[in-house]
Parts: sequence; C-alpha cells; structure tokens
Amino acid sequence: MSDHGMMEKEEIFSKVLRAGRRTYFFDVRATKAGDYYLTITESKKFTNDDGSFHYKKHKIYLYKEDFSEFNDILKEMTDYVINEKGDEVISERHQKDFKKDEFDSESETLDEEPIKTAESFTNINFEDI
Repeated sequence: MSDHGMMEKEEIFSKVLRAGRRTYFFDVRATKAGDYYLTITESKKFTNDDGSFHYKKHKIYLYKEDFSEFNDILKEMTDYVINEKGDEVISERHQKDFKKDEFDSESETLDEEPIKTAESFTNINFEDI
C-alpha cells in the first residue's frame, strides 16, 4: 500500500533510467476503468553519516489527456536548454567525483553566498494536491 492507503496499480509496461545517484522509473499503469496512465518516479539515493543510505522519491502522474501538451512543452524546454547551453554537462555537481563538502568550503572562502541545494527547499508532494 502507498502512503495514501491506495493499492499501487499493477505495472503494464516499465522502463528504468539510471543517472548517477538518481534513478527514473517510467511505468504504465491501469486505472480501475482499465484505461492507461503514466507514472514517472525519481528516486535519489542519500548516504547517512553512519554509512547507511535511504532513498527519496518523487512521483508524477500523467494522464492521456495531458500527453500531447506535456510532450510539446518537454521537447520545447529540452531543446531550449541544448540550444542555449549545448549538451555538455558543465556543472561540478554533476561530476561523478563531486564532493559536497569540498564545493561548499570553496564557496565560503570566496565570500560568496552558499549555493542552495535541493535539501534546502521545501519538499512538495504532488500526490497531496
């Protein structure tokens, strides 16, 4: 059962994209009426100080009536990023050997405002909306 007391629907078709500490799950599921919808889940691995780890998950439910517009906007946004910045990853935070502590100490020595991380923002669960 999920956090909201609903049974997770059986997956009809699934794909997984592993991207560093993040994993994206694309799952086609069926509604009670037998229609299909898509869930996209981002799962991110975090390591605790004691060496153990946990995952944080965020899920988007996408229904057929929104596919076309969602696809159009996603394509437009990804094309914009590539056209503006190219497809080379330049952010230190995306490098496999990036260490958060080293980066934070460098920014503090440069008298810059520390960069806000995802952990510093409020987590919004779209399932609650």
